Amino acid sequence: MTVDTLRLATAGSVDDGKSTLVGRLLHDSKSVLTDQLEAVVRASRGDTPDLALLTDGLRAEREQGITIDVAYRYFATARRRFILADTPGHVQYTRNMVTGASTAELAIVLVDARNGVVEQTRRHAAVAALLRVPHVVLAVNKMDLVGYRESVFAAIAEEFTAYASELGVPEITAVPISALAGDNVVEPSVRMDWYGGPTVLEHLETVPVGTDAPLLPARFPVQYVIRPQTAEHPDYRGYAGRIAAGVLRVGDRVAVLPSGRTTTVTGIDLLGRSVDAAWAPQSVTVLLADDVDVSRGDVIAPADAAPAVTQDVEATVCHLHERPLRPGDRVLLKHGTRTVGAVVRELPQKMGLTRRPSRQDRPDSLGVNDIGSMVLRTFEPVPMDPYARSRGTGAFLLIDPADGATLTAGMAGGGRVPLSR
Repeated sequence: MTVDTLRLATAGSVDDGKSTLVGRLLHDSKSVLTDQLEAVVRASRGDTPDLALLTDGLRAEREQGITIDVAYRYFATARRRFILADTPGHVQYTRNMVTGASTAELAIVLVDARNGVVEQTRRHAAVAALLRVPHVVLAVNKMDLVGYRESVFAAIAEEFTAYASELGVPEITAVPISALAGDNVVEPSVRMDWYGGPTVLEHLETVPVGTDAPLLPARFPVQYVIRPQTAEHPDYRGYAGRIAAGVLRVGDRVAVLPSGRTTTVTGIDLLGRSVDAAWAPQSVTVLLADDVDVSRGDVIAPADAAPAVTQDVEATVCHLHERPLRPGDRVLLKHGTRTVGAVVRELPQKMGLTRRPSRQDRPDSLGVNDIGSMVLRTFEPVPMDPYARSRGTGAFLLIDPADGATLTAGMAGGGRVPLSR
């Protein structure tokens, strides 16, 4: 039987219990080695093992009792493998949540049952919508501290679902849990017999997975030009990189972008052997029929289904740096293997994280963790897909040309912040 893989990320406000939930998943699914568990028992302050210590590995995390960095955990059950990004909840580390969720197919957003939906919860819902994470689980945690009352869970689930749906989140599953006590994490809770849905792990094991990247038109960003110029291979010229989307086949008529020159794929080398076809996300070397000018950063795509080439990029963005971003700022735009200069022309809107999603028109700047829309003018043409069509080929980063700092994460296509209406 083939076992597939689910990439997921956790998110939530500070002290909502993300690390404890991840520790409970690892512990109760028998994914913790004996020596790891013994080390946690020794480090725990009370009689009960502090399962959060399974994930909070940095000294500062243990001292402060918060998660700072993205911690990737790998575990498996008989039904599925999991790659889990445990992301920070503190507001200044929202950028880390963007990193962890950028490749996730599912996000678990935790809420403390005592506090309900707070601003950081709404921010994480907005980031999940922005990144088009297809499945969101609302885990209402610490139900043991509110007497396992159904009314508390129902009110929080209703508020979050309404908010996330208005943002355009496609699928939301709400689960009442106690990560500390283990209720509805791996095993069903006898204390919440009013809940008839799946446990967290059961939902993770059964939710549909699978990227649509192989079904999209082929996109091959060139990373490196290979020219051995040896006696054995005097005329070899190959273009190496990782297929970002779709399938490339020998005989395909392709265009090299941004120049637009067309040619034919004559060979594909994969792991030292020739193959007739390759697909995302395989790393290959492509050979072309004609001696066209191809450089690092160019994109090879089907001639009849190539992405648009533009110098005017409209995007939804999440600003990640303490330094504000303003109209007129010069930046570097990194898209796939291509980096070009650009200028911020407009900031049409910024998103408000009130009890209902709102928009502020024409803000003066975007500050750290702000979500908004942006219009960029690049100094060179860039081939780019809308993010809504392809997460892999529609995302980009903005970089400070002075010091190389990452400023902003962007998703191309559309000039409005993510609201369903």
